Amino acid sequence: MKQVVQNYKSGELAVLDVPVPGCKPGGVLVRTAYSLISTGTELMKVSEAGMSMLGKARSRPDQVAKVMQSVATNGVPATYRKVMGKLDSYTPLGYSLCGVVEQVGAGIDDVKVGDLVACAGNEHALHAELNWVPKNLYTPVPDGLAPRHAAFGTVGSIAMQGVRQGEPQLGEVALVIGLGLIGQLVVQLLTAAGVRVVGADPDPTRCELAERLGAAACGDPASPAVEAAVAELTDGHGVDQVFLAAGGGSNQPVELAARLARDRGRVVDIGKCRLDLPWNAYYEKELDVRFSRSYGPGRYDPSYELEGRDYPIGYVRWTERRNLACFLDLVARGRVDVEPLVSHVADFDDAVETYQSLKDGDLKAVAVLFRYPEQAQEQGESAVPEVSVPEVRRTGTTVAPARSAKAPVRLAFVGAGNYATSMLLPHLAQRDGVELSTVVTTTALSAANAQRKFGFAEATTDLDAVLGDKSIDAVFVVTRHSSHAELTRQALLAGKTVFVEKPLALTEDELAGVLAAVEESGNDRLQVGFNRRFAPLLQEARNRFGTRTGPASLRYLVNAGKLQHGSWYLQQGAEGSRFAGEGGHFIDTASWLLDADPVSVYATAAPGNEDLQVVLRYPDGSTATISYVTTGAAGFPKETLDLIADGKVLRLDDFVRASVYSDGTVGRKQWVSSRLPKARDKGQNAELAAFVKAVRTGGPMPVPLESLVATTSATLAVQAGLAGGAPVTLARAR
Repeated sequence: MKQVVQNYKSGELAVLDVPVPGCKPGGVLVRTAYSLISTGTELMKVSEAGMSMLGKARSRPDQVAKVMQSVATNGVPATYRKVMGKLDSYTPLGYSLCGVVEQVGAGIDDVKVGDLVACAGNEHALHAELNWVPKNLYTPVPDGLAPRHAAFGTVGSIAMQGVRQGEPQLGEVALVIGLGLIGQLVVQLLTAAGVRVVGADPDPTRCELAERLGAAACGDPASPAVEAAVAELTDGHGVDQVFLAAGGGSNQPVELAARLARDRGRVVDIGKCRLDLPWNAYYEKELDVRFSRSYGPGRYDPSYELEGRDYPIGYVRWTERRNLACFLDLVARGRVDVEPLVSHVADFDDAVETYQSLKDGDLKAVAVLFRYPEQAQEQGESAVPEVSVPEVRRTGTTVAPARSAKAPVRLAFVGAGNYATSMLLPHLAQRDGVELSTVVTTTALSAANAQRKFGFAEATTDLDAVLGDKSIDAVFVVTRHSSHAELTRQALLAGKTVFVEKPLALTEDELAGVLAAVEESGNDRLQVGFNRRFAPLLQEARNRFGTRTGPASLRYLVNAGKLQHGSWYLQQGAEGSRFAGEGGHFIDTASWLLDADPVSVYATAAPGNEDLQVVLRYPDGSTATISYVTTGAAGFPKETLDLIADGKVLRLDDFVRASVYSDGTVGRKQWVSSRLPKARDKGQNAELAAFVKAVRTGGPMPVPLESLVATTSATLAVQAGLAGGAPVTLARAR
C-alpha cells in the first residue's frame, strides 16, 4: 500500500510503498476514502523538517532538554547515534480520516466490514491507503454524512474539547483568536451553543469566512475593530472566554486575550502559540488560564487508546471517542458546516506536490483533503462517483395511435390537485379540438369538483377503466411525486401518450422501470412537464442571443422560499426532496439553452440540505450553476438567469423581463423585451399546445425522450452528489 512519510533530518517528503498493517485484536483495518491535512499542526512539522539542525533545536527546546539529559546519562557518542538514527528515519503524517472497514479484529462487535467510520490518531489515522485503528479511536459515521465531511472528525474533536474547556453558557460572548481550521470550527461550535462570537485574524478572507459561518464580527487583531465589537457586545465588560487557536511565535494573542477578557474570564489555549503571560494583566483580572489537550480525555493514555479500556460515562462524560461521535452528529444534523472550509481536494498520489504548495504559500487553504478514489469506489463508500444515464431502447415501430384529423383529442387526467387545476386545466379547457374525457382521483369529491369546474365528461376513481378505454388519446399524470413513475409505466404499457408532471422518477430504479415499459411496448410517446423552455419570453431571448461558438457560463438563481407548514412537499421520506421534485425544471432549462445534456454534476448543501448549489458540466466545457435557496427574501423574484458566452449576455428576470447584450464590431448592441407581460408566462400554455399537436398529428413529441432521461438522471445525481461529497459523472449506459 502507499503512505505519505517525511524524513525529519532532510525534510524529504515521499509517498512510499509499505506493507499493509495487520488487523490486530481490539481494532479494525480501515481503507481510507478521505484524509484531512491539518494545515496548522502538519505544516508546522513539515516546515520544521526543512530547518537546519540549529533551527530544529530552537523550535523544539523540549527535545533539546531530552537530548542533554541523554548526554548526561549515556554520553555524547551514544546520544548522537540515537538522535541521528531517529532524525534520519521516515515518520508518518496525518491524524484525521474517514474510510471503510475492510477487516474486523477479534473483540470488535460495534462495526462490520463495509461500514463507514471516522478515525483519529497520529499513529492510526495516517495519510495511508490502509490503517489499523483501535476501538476507542474510531466511530461509525452517521447515515447521510458525506465521507469528505466525516474526515474532519479529529480536528472537530480538538475544537470541541477546547470549547468544553471554556465552559460556555447560553448568551455569553467569546473571542476566538486565530481563524484557521481549528478556529473556524470553534466559531461554529460556540455559535451552535448559543454563544456570540468575535473573531480575530490578520487574514481578511478568514474573517469573512468566520462571519459567514456565524461569528458576530471579525477583524485584524491589530485594528480597533475587534475591541470595538467586544465593547459593543459586552457593554464594555469584556468577553467571557478567549480561545487561543493561533500559532506562531508572537505573544500578541496572549496580550490581546488579557485586554479583552472580562474580570475572572477564562482563557483557553488550543493551538501552539507563545505564552508569555503578562503577569499584571492576568493577575488583576484573575484570569483562569486553561489548556485543552487534543481530542479529549483518553488522549495519551495507552490503556484507553491502545487497549480499548473506556472511561465510565458517569465519571468522564466526554472522552476522545464520544467527542468524535458528537462532532460527526453535529455535522450530520447541519449544526456545523465543514464544506466551506474545504479549500482544495487533492488526489492522494499528488500528496508531495500538495504539501510543497502549502509550504511555499502557493496554495492558500483552510482545509485540504486527500482523496482516495479507487479505494473508495471499490469499497462502495456513500459517495457515488458515477450515475448511469439509461439508454432509451425501442422495439418495433413507435406507437402513434391512428385517429381522424378532425376528431378532438380526448384527454384523461390522473390527479386534480392545485397545480393541475391552476396551471394546466384552465389552458386545456379553452383549447379548440380538445375534449376533457375523464378525471381520476383517489377521492370522489375532488374528481366531482374537477368535473364540475372544467367540464370533464366523466369522473371516477377507477384508473384501470381509463387505461382500458381505447377512445382516450392521452393521459396526464398529475399526482404526488412518489406515484409518477409507476403511473407513467402503466399508461405507456396501455398504449397511451403520456404527459407526466415533473419529476418523472425519484430513483434510478423508477426511471429504469419507465424505460423498460417503453422498450416492452414500443411506446415512447412521453412528455415531462418541463415547461420553462416553452416560455415565449425566454424563447425570444434565446433567438436574440443567437448561435454560440464557445463554451458558456450559465447562472440560475431559484429563490424557492420556505414551504408552508403541513405541505406534502415536506414529506421527503415518501415524496423525495424539494429539489428532486422540481429541480428538473432548472436543469432542463439550462440544457435547452446550452443545447446539450450534462456530463457531470457537483452538488453541495447548506445545513439541512435545503439550500443547494448545483454545478453542471457539459461536453463543450460549458457550465451551469443552479443556486436553489429557501432562505431568501420573499419579495425578491423567484427565478433569475444569466447566460454568458462569446461576448454576449442573456438575462432573464423572473419571466417578466429579458435582455440580451452583445459587444459587436460597431458599438454596443442591446435588446430588452419591449413591455412587461400581463402575467408571468412560464410556458405552460405553449407546452400544452405542442403536446396536443403531437397527439393530434402523431408527430414527434415536443422534447426527445433521451433529453427527458438525461435531465432526470442529472436530477437524481444531485442527491448522489450530496451523499458522496464529490462530483458525479453521468455516464451513458453501454
